[in-house]
Amino acid sequence: MSRKMIFFDIDGTIIDEDTHVIPKTTIKAIRKARENGNLVFINTGRTYFNVTKEVREIGFDGYICGCGSTIYLNGQPLLKESIPHEKCVEIVKKLRECKIDALLEGSDNFFFDNAKEDSERIAQLRSSLKRRGVDVTKSWDEPDIVFDKFVIWINKNSDFQTFYSFITKDFDYIDRGENFGEIVIKGYSKATGIKFLEDYLNIPLEDCYAIGDSTNDLPMLEYVPNSIAMGNSTSVLFDLVSFVTKDIMDSGIEHALAYYNII
Repeated sequence: MSRKMIFFDIDGTIIDEDTHVIPKTTIKAIRKARENGNLVFINTGRTYFNVTKEVREIGFDGYICGCGSTIYLNGQPLLKESIPHEKCVEIVKKLRECKIDALLEGSDNFFFDNAKEDSERIAQLRSSLKRRGVDVTKSWDEPDIVFDKFVIWINKNSDFQTFYSFITKDFDYIDRGENFGEIVIKGYSKATGIKFLEDYLNIPLEDCYAIGDSTNDLPMLEYVPNSIAMGNSTSVLFDLVSFVTKDIMDSGIEHALAYYNII
């Protein structure tokens, strides 16, 4: 049997977004897939430092992070692309001009706009990260600020069209729904991360599998021939994938890997 590569999103795929629990069957299934000689990878929009200890302890061969902008294999970095400092400063200025809330995601830190009072959403996010032990003191005004990607929330006072016109010159905008967007350097995606490892490890595309639940998973789900949507996914994915598995808390990962005879 040929060796497979399986790529897993985190939020809504490995971690339940309501309970923040990783199902025991998920851990068992991923470890079994690896024991069977396959390669298992995280493929996430999160930057590398934001992959939690609980996820890492499952045991992965590598990580594609920041929507394809960072790749690790066996603990070693193979690819790392950040936004240049000058462009980061320009983005901060435009976010403020257009009155858009954002979380700027670096390789080692998050950056918050400490120059104004947090919106309710940002306050909740900051509090949640702080409980996890994440440093939430870094500001958009750090003199050496560099980040890899970022997410935004649009409110009634936002000038989104001006910001969208500005940002899409050099970046891809992923509409996550509910006035929430994810912004990544053009040329990088969850699909390009898979292509990089496919070439690097000389594993054919037909032996690649991807499992996700959200619109930011679409690039990888559309790229691989063996695409799997969680049962709890946003419904737009269901007609675009090869297989729809069960919900995350109903052993969805285990069900999918068994369906494809990976475990």
